[in-house]
Amino acid sequence: MKKYFNYSLRQYADAISLRTPVPGGGSAAALTGCLGAALISMVAQYSQGKSPSPVTEKKIKRLLAKNERIRRRLLELVDEDAQAYLQVTKARRGKKSSLKSALAQARKVPLEVCQLCYSALQLTPFLVKNGNQNLMSDIQVAINLLLAAFQSSLIHVQINQ
Repeated sequence: MKKYFNYSLRQYADAISLRTPVPGGGSAAALTGCLGAALISMVAQYSQGKSPSPVTEKKIKRLLAKNERIRRRLLELVDEDAQAYLQVTKARRGKKSSLKSALAQARKVPLEVCQLCYSALQLTPFLVKNGNQNLMSDIQVAINLLLAAFQSSLIHVQINQ
């Protein structure tokens, strides 16, 4: 399977619109979270070098590093969700015990997306207060994307019970 994170935006949108089991909602939720985290990184980068306080500058640098780890992991989860769901579709044709195991594995990805989105959301208040004030609309969009990804992933955690 070709890695979705290597697709162009057009290729990914085309792939998700097809009548195929993957990519689907879980993959889209991870990508949505990744986009929210990307906006946080953008605001953090624009905020560097703007504060009169060295302490604030240090915090922005640490925030950016933490957020970049979150962003990269969310991008990886775009593919991991698709792989996990393919195992579920395969297991549906087999034994009930293998389906139960596949569903347990499939729950792990959206659960991690929820956790990462929550972690990224916790970074935003500092940027609202100390970040580049010209980019507050970008922070608001980031928050909305992260909330959408969190809520969408939570649906997948619940449905894979």
